[in-house]
Amino acid sequence: MASIVVLYNHPADPAAFDAYYTETHVPIAKKIPGLLSYEISKGGVVTPEGASPYHMVATLKFATMADIQAAFASPEGQAASADLANFATGGAALLIFDETPL
Repeated sequence: MASIVVLYNHPADPAAFDAYYTETHVPIAKKIPGLLSYEISKGGVVTPEGASPYHMVATLKFATMADIQAAFASPEGQAASADLANFATGGAALLIFDETPL
């Protein structure tokens, strides 16, 4: 299994971010080929010390790292990446990694 974790910083307008994300971005992202699952955080994102710089966390699962590379190269993956500029006013960090069960 391989994952993409997207850490969305606090946006300028959280309500607008949430509405756009669920109504527009999610349908675009769900078309990405090879996507096995898509989850987002619910409620605030905190650290053990309290507040965090993140508004939302999204986790996308794929079978392999090669599937992630193919997903980013696809028209659907490119459309999802390009869409970030339309709502992620606070910026976002993408973490991509292969997983191993323990």
